[in-house]
Amino acid sequence: MNIQPGIKLDYKDVLIQPKPSALASRKQVALDCTYTFKHSRKEWTGIPIMAANMDGVGTFQMAKALSEYNMFTCITKQNSPKDWYNQYQSDQNYIAVSTGTDLLQLKRAKEIIATNSLEWLCIDIANGYSSHFIDFVKKARSLFPETNIIAGNVVTPEMTEQIISAGADIVKIGIGPGSVCTTRIQTGVGYPQLSAVIECAEVANSLNAHIVADGGCTCPGDIAKAFAAGASFVMLGGMLAGHKEGGGQLSKLDGKQVMAFYGMSSSTAMKKHSGGMADYRSSEGRTVFIPYKGHVSNTVKDILGGLRSTCTYVGASALSQLSKKTTFIRCTQQFNSIFTG
Repeated sequence: MNIQPGIKLDYKDVLIQPKPSALASRKQVALDCTYTFKHSRKEWTGIPIMAANMDGVGTFQMAKALSEYNMFTCITKQNSPKDWYNQYQSDQNYIAVSTGTDLLQLKRAKEIIATNSLEWLCIDIANGYSSHFIDFVKKARSLFPETNIIAGNVVTPEMTEQIISAGADIVKIGIGPGSVCTTRIQTGVGYPQLSAVIECAEVANSLNAHIVADGGCTCPGDIAKAFAAGASFVMLGGMLAGHKEGGGQLSKLDGKQVMAFYGMSSSTAMKKHSGGMADYRSSEGRTVFIPYKGHVSNTVKDILGGLRSTCTYVGASALSQLSKKTTFIRCTQQFNSIFTG
């Protein structure tokens, strides 16, 4: 048994220190970023925010709406080639097919990529700490040499490096920070998300690769902190849930319209997609009912407005400059919560 020295931090544990700025208006801030990926060698430009491949979030309707802002969506891996044929209407620069580490799923992904001329593959597994996962990433890279590959999840620099070496262009960082994830409760395993992002981004940058901060953002300020910590992309689940584009079923709770939102390792997801929870495992996700939020465009504008404001506070004329302009300060309270209920 070992104990790491030092304190690891979450988004709630820090604030971004304001600095003198020459920017006169939020309008002057450019949010589009341009990246060249390590293995595919392709260049991509857009606002590097991703909708997670979760039910109620990673839908074709969400992809169409977010692509209008040059934002990205990872489609849930339960969609078949027929679903893609019938529903795919987004720009190929802003949409990814998702797969687990099952060879049948990889075969399905190969068919979808070929049929739709897609450029992105998201290899999604809760626990990226296995030789099987590394071997799968290597196999995917050999099958898709020119495809942009996202793979994860992990939270440590050593595994980030291994996944990049195996062929990933972008590594997903986060174990347990999501709003409907109970992995930390069920297993005691995890890593405070801000520290995970800082540490994994450093090694990824040194290898000319990228990370996506996956989970833990509760407000636009948290998204800003993830970018400030060095993330090239930020992936959102709960913040994009509850919208019309998520395709969830509306119901009423206490007289208000709500939508169900659940983790993809929850009993709800297992029942929906696998016929139930296997005897050898337990649920690692919760099911919640969140207020219906209408069209996602209102939430997107709120997020992007917050990011522009963050940049003006530190003098960054572009989102790509934010991490270089950031000084984090430790805090014990982020905001005055007296009227938050």
